[in-house]
Amino acid sequence: MLDMTTTTQAMTDQIRNGMGFIAALDQSGGSTPKALKAYGVSEDAFNNDDEMFDLIHAMRARIVDAPAFSGSKVIGAILFEMTMERQIGGKPSAAALWEDNGVVPFLKIDQGLEGEANGVQMLKPIPALDALLSRAVAHGVFGTKERSVIHAANKDGIDAIVAQQFELGAQVASHGLMPILEPEITITIADKAEAEDMLRDALLRHLDALPTGTQVMLKVSLPEIAGQYQALVDHSACLKVVALSGGYERDEANARLSQNSGIVASFSRALTQGLSAHQSDSEFNATLGRTIDAIHAASVA
Repeated sequence: MLDMTTTTQAMTDQIRNGMGFIAALDQSGGSTPKALKAYGVSEDAFNNDDEMFDLIHAMRARIVDAPAFSGSKVIGAILFEMTMERQIGGKPSAAALWEDNGVVPFLKIDQGLEGEANGVQMLKPIPALDALLSRAVAHGVFGTKERSVIHAANKDGIDAIVAQQFELGAQVASHGLMPILEPEITITIADKAEAEDMLRDALLRHLDALPTGTQVMLKVSLPEIAGQYQALVDHSACLKVVALSGGYERDEANARLSQNSGIVASFSRALTQGLSAHQSDSEFNATLGRTIDAIHAASVA
């Protein structure tokens, strides 16, 4: 995996020691219409994908430009590929995040999921991944995020999904990037706690097998039992553990997060909840400021 001496030390320090959370601004083509609808932009506001992505980029840029969106509380942000290739405030997006906001940029690289088998959905192959990773490096991106999904406490499926995540992480790390491995557990399944035990054990086995001095990051669903992932937080091969909101409303997500020491948020829907394209800048900034304060407080509790 990643030799930490090859990374940008300031970004590494920000992720390791920064008192804040990671914003997930990485809605993809499939989730963008839903995100825009929640933002008050209906599907009749755009005629094609180009117009749709223009609108979601405007939303993301508005978030990044808000006064509260700074490295003092938002230590990192995950970008969609098209966002990385666009500009915010006259700069390439990754550069704007780091240089203007002190926020470490990550890139979402997963491109869809396979059909469910053994209770999980594995990542689909990612075409031209090495070229994408090279572009990310050129943009000054620090790391990547790659999401697959667990739907049942099936040991074979969970072992396979974790193995795939670490294999992909090794490819990411070969480019000098920090991988965020994300084996999400669906929050509504009946055997969620059992799946979390299996996931923790599989992740620990792979962390234990990493060469000395190498690290990854992990992104997990908020667990049923407080402290479930403490062994991951404390592992020397794990730079940071972050949690997705996974469909929980923001108040419940924050409450669950605050019970898990050392884990910080990496929220998407919970971050943008309450924001609207129809708000004035002052209303928008005030709403986002309150949200950032609440997620930050839960992350550092």
